[in-house]
Amino acid sequence: MYPFIRLAWQFFLHRKASPLGVGETHESLHYCLPWDLDLWMELNNGRALTLYDMGRLPLAKRAGLMDVLRRRNWGLTIAGSSVRYRKRIRMFDCIKMQSHAVCVDQRFMYLEQSMWVRGICAGHALYRTAVTDENGIVSTDRVLAELATGVILPEMPDWIAAWSAAEDLRPWPPMQPLV
Repeated sequence: MYPFIRLAWQFFLHRKASPLGVGETHESLHYCLPWDLDLWMELNNGRALTLYDMGRLPLAKRAGLMDVLRRRNWGLTIAGSSVRYRKRIRMFDCIKMQSHAVCVDQRFMYLEQSMWVRGICAGHALYRTAVTDENGIVSTDRVLAELATGVILPEMPDWIAAWSAAEDLRPWPPMQPLV
């Protein structure tokens, strides 16, 4: 089950945090709890993705995006992700998470998140996200205009552009194996 209480706790903790501009970093603390573990007594990879939600959604709130979504009756979706796991996260480890928007293209916003344990980067995620309405994906120009920040994110870094290009080459739907 999705940890709605844990998410509500993150919103509660950051309720008085100052607003963030587009591209600024949201920092949050999380703990690896017993129900986050896999058979090897470390943070389960699926739960790591859920914990990244706990940083991404308060980031959207602090940047004003949640208000825009509510006002316009828009949704928010993940259109792709790439995750690196580099250090084991054990039970009761304190995780410092950093979350921020890196860049946009015409359709997607690219968000970067990292998990740090005792000053060492344990994991890193890149997300391709989109705002949606009843017609599909809302252009990022329109989303940024609704945020009314006037901030323009930097050009897409080469490593994100290469990942995005590789994603565009990936066949969809995937081929089904012959049985």
